[in-house]
Amino acid sequence: MKNVLTDIPYTEGQMGKRQLVDEKHLLVMQVALKPAQQVPEHRANSNVHLLVVEGQITVTLAGQDVIAAKGTLVPVAFKTLMSIRNASTENASFLILKTPNPSEMTH
Repeated sequence: MKNVLTDIPYTEGQMGKRQLVDEKHLLVMQVALKPAQQVPEHRANSNVHLLVVEGQITVTLAGQDVIAAKGTLVPVAFKTLMSIRNASTENASFLILKTPNPSEMTH
């Protein structure tokens, strides 16, 4: 059992992350962003949902910004161009839920 509200993996300089679940049909990771930190632009490598557990993040999906606060669930379709940043002055953390696990996806 893991508690996503404790031991949040904040780091200096770049995003912090930890893997919570790695199973055939599900990959769950936690990302922690201090103010001004970001997840670089990339394409979603599975069907993704982002669940904000602390603070607020700005998610850019195919060029459109979405602001997601604590408790918000953001769906991201497979292969969508995306980036995530903390544009606020407070720490932010979110879960990344990928179904199926990207290791099971056929590209």
